[in-house]
Amino acid sequence: MMQLEILFEDGEALVIDKPAGLPLDRPRAGGQCLEDRLDELKLGFHREPAPVHRLDQATSGCLLLARNPKALKRFSAAFEERTVEKRYLGIVAGEVAEDEGTIALNLSKVSTAKDGWRMIPARKGKPAVTHWRKLDARNGLTLVEFRPETGRTHQIRVHAASGLGFPLLGDPVYGTKSGAPRTMLHAAGLTVPRGGEKAPIVAVAPLPADFAAFGFADIASEAPSQPVPESPDE
Repeated sequence: MMQLEILFEDGEALVIDKPAGLPLDRPRAGGQCLEDRLDELKLGFHREPAPVHRLDQATSGCLLLARNPKALKRFSAAFEERTVEKRYLGIVAGEVAEDEGTIALNLSKVSTAKDGWRMIPARKGKPAVTHWRKLDARNGLTLVEFRPETGRTHQIRVHAASGLGFPLLGDPVYGTKSGAPRTMLHAAGLTVPRGGEKAPIVAVAPLPADFAAFGFADIASEAPSQPVPESPDE
């Protein structure tokens, strides 16, 4: 059974490090899903927590769950109002030349009997904006930090393929599934503001082993913290 690491926990919220390969909902073919694990995530509370947002089955990292209906409503509103800061890391299949940029490509859903559904860039689609920054490049691959403003389905996957010009490594829909055991996308960080005097929810998910296997490290999260200045003598 896949282990669920707790990244943040308090009386109204829970952030887990979702393993790659664990879907939120039960697949048509059956198999394990997050629904099967909600009881163990009660952690002493009466209610099962409810996911506030979604991550693809292949995506690992920060997933926010609410412990009660009021919290679910507030956190969902924060995502809708785009006040949540989301940080993703992805390995793209190619060496990106530029250092950073912003991708603004509207997205629309299309479906065919042969290939199923997918998202495509479309002028009349829903607005989608992603900021990105190159962190490292080696062996024909690039580690990219993505900070999406919007939360469209498959947004980073499409923006990588059609905006950067390089799909995420291992992406079977917008690239090719060869080269990696899964679509190499990781939800590395999440910050959710809370009103009043409550501190924001802050969670950081460590870089998975399958990213490290390609020789990459999360440089930003490993940056040394600034020393705290000493107080002057009284």
